Amino acid sequence: MGELILKVILAHLLGDFVFQTQTMVDGIENKKIKSKYLYLHVLIHLTLLLTLTGFEKQYIFPAILLSISHLVIDILTKIILKNKINHLINFLLDQLLHFSTIAVFINYFHEYNIAYKSIFNPENYLLIIALVGITFFSSVVIKKIMEIFNYPLPNDGIEDAGKYIGMLERLFIFTFIIADFWEGIGFLLAAKSIFRFGDLKEHKEIKLTEYILIGTLISFGLAMLIGQMYLKTKNLL
Repeated sequence: MGELILKVILAHLLGDFVFQTQTMVDGIENKKIKSKYLYLHVLIHLTLLLTLTGFEKQYIFPAILLSISHLVIDILTKIILKNKINHLINFLLDQLLHFSTIAVFINYFHEYNIAYKSIFNPENYLLIIALVGITFFSSVVIKKIMEIFNYPLPNDGIEDAGKYIGMLERLFIFTFIIADFWEGIGFLLAAKSIFRFGDLKEHKEIKLTEYILIGTLISFGLAMLIGQMYLKTKNLL
């Protein structure tokens, strides 16, 4: 089962991200369902599937069905919904549908046996709590603390960029902590200092620099605190 999963996913990744050129993408966008590249793209997927599964008889017809489903999904996401929904959402929907059909393909040969107890257990609950804590919960806490300074932030940047930068940096810190790679936190802080504080120093934005530095230290502190609490609680389970 594991080998088949790897083969089918590899075929998908190669077909969608390696062998699909920009010329093909542009051709599908311009000529839509009449584009030869749409069908060439599906043919490439089918060829990859058959090649990686060794042209074994049992896989030929299901591979053809999977390729047809790929065509239908691409028509839906790349043509019908192309300019009707957000590009990122469209891309995620496209990949979600493709991987769903891949899951059906795999299940045809190897029926899934989901062990729910291995999913819904205290360790996973704890991990989800920690992840919510270092992302959304910490964002609200930091925002409330920073409101004390009553500093008007400039609004010439990307909306909510600071919020998502903070979430990402705390996720990195959390990962470094559970991987026992504390040096990574130092690299992350140094990198942020170079890009953020260096630019602010050049423009002599002293108050803004201090404001961001306080927020950064609080963010790092919360991430390290939650990371340590996660590890200690996990050991008690």
